[in-house]
Amino acid sequence: MTKPKVLISDALSPAAVQIFKDRGVEVDFQPDLGKDKDKLAEIIGNYDGLAIRSATKATAKILEKAKNLKVIGRAGIGVDNVEIPAATAKGIIVMNTPFGNSITTAEHAITLMLALAREIPAADASTQAGKWEKNRFMGVEITGKTLGVIGAGNIGSIVVDRAIGLRMKVIAFDPFLSPERAKDIGVEKVELDDLLKRADFITLHTPLTDKTKNILDAAALAKTKKGVRIINCARGGLVDEQALALALDSGHVAGAAFDVFVEEPAKANVLFGRANVICTPHLGASTTEAQENVALQVAEQMSDYLLTGAISNAVNFPSITAEEAPKLKPFIELAEKLGSFAGQLTETGISKVTITYEGHVAEMKIKALTSAALSGLLRPMLGDINVVSAPVVAKERGMIVDEVVRAAEGDYESLITVTVATERQERSVSGTVFADGVPRLVDVKGIRVDAEFGKSMIYVTNEDKPGFIGKFASLLGDAGVNIATFNLGRHKQGGDAIALVEVDGVVPADVLAKTLTLPHVKQAKALTF
Repeated sequence: MTKPKVLISDALSPAAVQIFKDRGVEVDFQPDLGKDKDKLAEIIGNYDGLAIRSATKATAKILEKAKNLKVIGRAGIGVDNVEIPAATAKGIIVMNTPFGNSITTAEHAITLMLALAREIPAADASTQAGKWEKNRFMGVEITGKTLGVIGAGNIGSIVVDRAIGLRMKVIAFDPFLSPERAKDIGVEKVELDDLLKRADFITLHTPLTDKTKNILDAAALAKTKKGVRIINCARGGLVDEQALALALDSGHVAGAAFDVFVEEPAKANVLFGRANVICTPHLGASTTEAQENVALQVAEQMSDYLLTGAISNAVNFPSITAEEAPKLKPFIELAEKLGSFAGQLTETGISKVTITYEGHVAEMKIKALTSAALSGLLRPMLGDINVVSAPVVAKERGMIVDEVVRAAEGDYESLITVTVATERQERSVSGTVFADGVPRLVDVKGIRVDAEFGKSMIYVTNEDKPGFIGKFASLLGDAGVNIATFNLGRHKQGGDAIALVEVDGVVPADVLAKTLTLPHVKQAKALTF
């Protein structure tokens, strides 16, 4: 049997190279090749695996040349340097190492908080300049202060633990954090406004999504306690940098420490040049240990896949065998879209998710299907979630995930139902796959429908009264929104009804706003799949 061959095109630890060799994988170590895309394209066809960090760009053009490539392993979290749709189309598994940097990033946040509290960088610069300005640098104690943590997932929970060790009072805002999980990690779960009002220090540990972008904007900053200090080691764009600069200049915010910025590399930024601001160049993952951890992890994962077919931490495919893939694929797509449908309609914390498999699908590998459903459910709120990390993220947030398997009880050979329980309500959505292999939505909140998942859709709940359909269709027409499909369902005549409309292009915000003003409309949401 020919040994699988892996190309390492970025700087990776010698220990990682040795893992490949010890496992029986042939290695070609060319750490500077990532900078030479022409040379990479020329030789990539010779390899079964490609191990990278961030310098190598695995573009569609390069992947087109990768005739034998089976797996790309990214030593780190972000895979934005890999064109995942192109890799998926060619059947290339893309893996990352999502948890190797967690401790290092959490420690950096704590370090910046302490440096901010005692004005360490400015005091160091002053002292080394030959000044002795002992009275100028009057810091604050950490002990007894309230730390507000926005995002209590993997990294955020480590920050919570370290802050408690520093004898701080820790409160957290995270819609996905259950009360039970909050109790386990020793944090008080609060709403965002409460956190803003009470925190002496605020640290952010959430992905950048549509819902979290500028979560600390001018309005939010105005609600904070005067003298608050803000730390961001998560993602640029979580804080409105211009609004923060104004709050710093006014004295409302006492200081800020940032490791991430909206534009990187940050050669210039509105926050730079202030004595009460500390900035580092995205060092969250930059420790010897973290770099070693992710390198060893990616070598193990890639070796496992190339030698045994085992898949772990894949961002574009669940952990299933090649034999199972053809049968499972359409149901994986169905489960992910059902989860996404529920996730896009969920505004509050999720306490429980029940996924029911009926008929033939109940005999399949449902763990992969559950992972797909959870990834769809969590992605609208948490952003970069994949089918492998989704169950871990759900567990971290204390969500109960139940899988129910039973024989077919209705009209469908196979039926998947995703039921989401939040602090306020319970919502169910069901779907199936017909002979054409296309996932379909067949039930929403007990109302029967028959709809394919369109790329861009409008979901409306309303009372079943005459005139609604005409007014709604006219509104879309007047706004220049073209209808692709129009699907309706209702409980009973005059009762609760829903409309699911697939449209061409993005749904304008003003169209949604106008839809909500139509008589008998209760809810209108734009959905994307």
